[in-house]
Amino acid sequence: MSKTRTSQAKPSGRLLYAQSGGVTAVINATAAGVIEAARAKGVPVYAAHNGILGALREELIDTGKETKAAIAALRHTPGGAFGSCRYKLKSLDANRAEYERLIDVFRAHDIRWFLYNGGNDSADTALKISQLGKAMNYDIRCIGVPKTVDNDLAVTDCCPGFGSVAKYTAVSTLEASLDVASMADTSTKVFILEVMGRHAGWIAAAAGLAGEGADAPPHIILFPERPFDEAAFLAKVKATVERVGWCTVVASEGLLNAEGQFLAEAGTRDAFGHSQLGGVAPVLAALVKEKLGYKYHWALPDYLQRSARHLASKTDAEQAYAVGKAAVDFAMAGMNAVMPVIVRTSDAPYRWKIEAAPLSKIANREKKMPASFLTRDGFGITTAARRYLGPLIQGEAPPPYGKNGLPQYATLKNSMVARKLEPFAR
Repeated sequence: MSKTRTSQAKPSGRLLYAQSGGVTAVINATAAGVIEAARAKGVPVYAAHNGILGALREELIDTGKETKAAIAALRHTPGGAFGSCRYKLKSLDANRAEYERLIDVFRAHDIRWFLYNGGNDSADTALKISQLGKAMNYDIRCIGVPKTVDNDLAVTDCCPGFGSVAKYTAVSTLEASLDVASMADTSTKVFILEVMGRHAGWIAAAAGLAGEGADAPPHIILFPERPFDEAAFLAKVKATVERVGWCTVVASEGLLNAEGQFLAEAGTRDAFGHSQLGGVAPVLAALVKEKLGYKYHWALPDYLQRSARHLASKTDAEQAYAVGKAAVDFAMAGMNAVMPVIVRTSDAPYRWKIEAAPLSKIANREKKMPASFLTRDGFGITTAARRYLGPLIQGEAPPPYGKNGLPQYATLKNSMVARKLEPFAR
C-alpha cells in the first residue's frame, strides 16, 4: 500500500470532519479520535452538520466549544453526534456547481483538511474533492476515514463498526435460539433472523460464531454471495427440525434468487441509488409455513444491530478510535487522497496496525465474502471464517451507567459557526 504525499509545506487552517451514510455504534469513537488528535496538534476542528450536506449548506459546527469530557464521552456514544446523511455527489461533469460550492466554503472558513468518515461512496467523494482542489488551485488535503457495518470496504482487513454489529448478531442469535429451544415442543419450530448486508454476507456470517457443530445454532445462514435455492433450503430446514426439534435461520437482507434479483426488493431506491429492500425474513417465513407447515417466528433488528453500543466489541471501539487519530496524523503529514486502513498481522494472538492506502483502490469497490469462508453446502461458515471473524468481537467496552440504570451518553452543544456565504441552491 502506497502513501501519497505532496511536496508542499503543511498549510495553516482548520480541519473539517463529516460523518456519512448509516451510523454505527462506534463512529463517534472515530470522531473523538479525530478531535482529540487535532487538538493535541493545535488544529481547530469544525464538523459538518449532516455530512456533506452540512458542507454544502455551510452548516458547520465548532467542536472547539465542546469540553474535553464531552469529546471523550463520544468514545462510548452511539449514533452520529454531528448528523449524517445519504447523499452522493454526482460526477464533476454532471454537477460541477456542488464541487465548486464546497471549495468556496473551504476558502471562506480556511479549511485545509477534509476528513470524510464513511464507506465506499464517501471514499469516492473524498477522492473527487481532492482532485478538484488541485484543479481549482486550492490546497485541500482529503482523507477518507473507514466506517461501515457491512464490512465491505476494499483493502482494509475489517471496517470499524462491523465488529460491534458482528458481536450483537452472534449474541442475539445465541440468546434467541435458547428461547426457541425452550419452547419448541409446543410453539415455534423455525426462527428467522434477518440482518443487514446488501451485497456482502459478513454480518450474517458473524451469526455463525454463536455455535459450532451441526446441531448448534444458527443451523442455516443465507448469504448474498450464494443464490437462494428454495428446495435445498426447505430440505435443510425439515431435516434440522426432525433431528434437533427446531431450527434457527439467519438471512442477509440482500439474499438473491437464481436470476440475481433480491428476494425482498421493495421497488424503491435510496439517495445513493441502492434498491430499498422490503424484508427477506417474512418471505422466508411464509415459504416455511406454506411448504412445511411449521410454526415460525421472525425478527428484524434493523437499527438495533448498528446502534447497540452497550454490546460493542472492545476491539471494534479501539480500531474506530485509532483510524480517527491516524487520519489526522496522515493529514498533518501532508498526505492526500488516502485512507487509514487496518492491517492484520496475526490471528492468534490477534494483532493489527494501521497503514495508508490510496482512495483510488477503495472508492466504489465492494469486498464480498471469499468462497473459502462458506461451507460447501453454502449454509454455514468455515474454520477460516471463524479465524477471521473471532478476534473482531473480542472484549467488552460497556458505556458508563447512571443512577437511572441507563447508559450515560454524550450530549454536545453543536454550536454553529456564523455563515460567510450566500445560501446554496441545489
